[in-house]
Amino acid sequence: MRFATAQTASAALQRTALGRRERWHRAKRMRLLYLALLPGVALLFVFNYLPIYGIIAAFKDYRFNLGFLGSEWNDFHHFKILFGHPFFWRIFRNTVIISVLRIAFGFPAPIILALLINELANQKFKRVVQSVSYLPYFFSWVVLAGILVEILSPQRGIVGYLFGLVDQPAPLLLTDPGLFRPMLVATGIWQEVGWGSVIYLAAMAAIDPELYETGRIDGANRLQQAVHITLPSLLPVVTILFILRLGTVLNAGFDQIFNLYSPLVYEVADIIDTYVYRQGIIERQYGFTTAVGLFKNVIGVALIVGSNSVIKRYSEYGLW
Repeated sequence: MRFATAQTASAALQRTALGRRERWHRAKRMRLLYLALLPGVALLFVFNYLPIYGIIAAFKDYRFNLGFLGSEWNDFHHFKILFGHPFFWRIFRNTVIISVLRIAFGFPAPIILALLINELANQKFKRVVQSVSYLPYFFSWVVLAGILVEILSPQRGIVGYLFGLVDQPAPLLLTDPGLFRPMLVATGIWQEVGWGSVIYLAAMAAIDPELYETGRIDGANRLQQAVHITLPSLLPVVTILFILRLGTVLNAGFDQIFNLYSPLVYEVADIIDTYVYRQGIIERQYGFTTAVGLFKNVIGVALIVGSNSVIKRYSEYGLW
C-alpha cells in the first residue's frame, strides 16, 4: 500500500515537472509576443495600479507639502460630509438616472443594429452602413459637442431652420432641463452604437451556418432565425457586456456631459464626475474628491460581483 502511494506521488511529481518544462519551452518560443506585451502591462501598472496608493487621501486631510504619509488622519471626515450633504444626493440621483436611461436605451441599440446589418445581403452596402455607423466613435466629445451645438442651435442650426419653416419655435435641447437628458441619451447612442455593434457582428460570424440551414429547412423565416438562432447564440456575449456595463453605472459619461451642459441644466445633468472635477481640479479639495471616487468605485465593484452572482445562479453564463 505504501509502495503504491509512493509510486502515485512520484508520478504526480513527474507530471508536475513535465508540465513546468512544457510551459517554459512554450514561453521561450513565444518570447517575442511576451516582449511585445510588456509596454501594455507597464502602462497598465503605472496608470491603473500605482495610483491605488493615493486612496489614503480619502482618509486624511491631504496637504501637498506634507504628502500622503505626512498628512493627518481625519476620522472619516470627508465621508461624513459626503453622505450628510443634500447636494451629493442630487448628483447621485442624476448619475443613476442618466446611467439607467443609457443602459435601458443604449445597451440594446448595438444588438439591434448588428442584427439589421447581419441581414443585409448587399456586401458593399453592408460595409458602407458599418463605416458610417461607427465613424462618430472615433471623434472626441470636444469635436462632437461643437457639431451638436451648431446643429441644435435655435438661431443658426439645422433644427432651428426646420422649425422656422413651419413657424414654430425651436426646442432648446441644450438648455431645457426637461429635454437635456433625452438629448444626452440619443446623442450617446449615435456616437457608440456603431462601434458597439462590431462586437456582436464578430460573435455572429462565429455562429455555425448549419444552424441557419436547418432553420430554413424547417421553414423558419429571417425574423424567426434571428430570434431563435442568432439571439440565443449571442447570449454569452450579451451577458458579459451587460455585467461590465452595470459596473460602470456611476460613470454617466463625463466627456459628453462636460462638453454639453451648462449651469441652466445643472439640476438634471450635474453628475458625480463633473462634481469631482469642479471640487478636485478647480477647488483643489483632493481628499474629498478621492473619497467620492472611492465611493463610486466600491459601488461599481459591488454591482459587478452582485450581478455576476445573480446571473450565474439562473444561467451558466458569467464573468467567472
